[in-house]
Amino acid sequence: MTTLQVAATSIVMMLVLIGLRVPIGVAMGGVAFLGLWYLRNFNVALSVLRDTPFVFAANWDLSAIPMFLLMGAIAANCGIGAALFRAAYAWFGSLPGGLAVATNWACAGFGAASGSSIAAAAVMARLAVPEMIKNKYDRALATGVCASGGTLDALIPPSILFVVYGVFAEVSIAKLLLAGILPGLLTAGVYMAMIVIRCWLNPELGPPVKFASDDEKWKERWASLREVWPILVLIVAVMGGLYWGVVSPTESGAVGALVAILIGLGQRKLTWRGFIDSFKDAIGTTAQLFFIGIGAVIYTKFLALSGSGVLFTELVGSWAVHPLLLVIAVSLIYIVLGMFLDPLGMILLTIPVFVPMFTALDLDLVWFGVLVVKFIGIGLLTPPVGFNIYVVSGALNNTVPLQTIFRGCYWFLACEVVVMTLLIAFPQISLWLPNSMN
Repeated sequence: MTTLQVAATSIVMMLVLIGLRVPIGVAMGGVAFLGLWYLRNFNVALSVLRDTPFVFAANWDLSAIPMFLLMGAIAANCGIGAALFRAAYAWFGSLPGGLAVATNWACAGFGAASGSSIAAAAVMARLAVPEMIKNKYDRALATGVCASGGTLDALIPPSILFVVYGVFAEVSIAKLLLAGILPGLLTAGVYMAMIVIRCWLNPELGPPVKFASDDEKWKERWASLREVWPILVLIVAVMGGLYWGVVSPTESGAVGALVAILIGLGQRKLTWRGFIDSFKDAIGTTAQLFFIGIGAVIYTKFLALSGSGVLFTELVGSWAVHPLLLVIAVSLIYIVLGMFLDPLGMILLTIPVFVPMFTALDLDLVWFGVLVVKFIGIGLLTPPVGFNIYVVSGALNNTVPLQTIFRGCYWFLACEVVVMTLLIAFPQISLWLPNSMN
């Protein structure tokens, strides 16, 4: 077999293993090990397997990941997710589809305290879906907004995917984190418009919440704000420090984790058990992400050795003479890859190929990073893999069929077409904040 045939065979093998529920890191790393053995020899494959875990884990910039995860875990154990949902419920509940709108903005707010899309989807599914079903909301809409809203966490800082992209694309992580704010808010705004319009046209999808009186409504709204001030403090501590150049991205993660601990203790909501559970959650998720990352790096090395980079270049190369054509070609490839690959695998597989192309055309790599993370978010909703769909299903103990959740996400994927068109047509949506930072 030619090297490219070997690479194509490896992709098929990897997808089969993932379909058999083999852990993604094991599937990628195992297939890559066999591929390296076939292309070179056993010693080369063993050398890559031996060296890659240390080289990957020893990268200092990646230490921001466990810090951001710890901050998110502490925030979740202090009930910030529930407080956000109550506040969003009070302010948006009276709109058509108000509970779904509230869930959407609660996901956006949770993104400021967590860097994990999966965590946001799971937390909001447990909090919001039972409430929406009790209020006779369409199940597809109720579950679809949780799965889709979870992807906002990938954009709104702190974002683990931006950290990984920044490390491997050699782009300022601080600028990337700031660049995700406006696109994240834009996405949440487009989601909200779609929900309100659909539920206004068909009230049976999501009837508005009825408050006893205007006085009660405003009383509940002002009371709810007293519970969400920790999010504002975390935003100032993390993003304010980055914007004014006071802390580095890694230091901002540590500052955010410390501030979350102090807030939890000050509110007397962080128990010793919750503190230990937060560390366990952060350590476990970090281990899972690093395990996937190590497997993805080994697989990327195998693909580089097989010449698959040439294949990507040939697929995209004829489009790379014009910036818009290049963006369209890359977009199509990310949409296809998102149907099958893990987010970390997508980044590590494509960055070495696409970054030089964007650099050659003098396109902004911070803007490209926003597009990459958006496409990864879209991949979390597209079949057959659609990680967030399975997360929501698992959080609800499989009480809602997968096809119902997928059906609920189709409207949000249509919204993503609008958002991606705006981000590609107007790069300053992504670049204004990072270009204005100190």
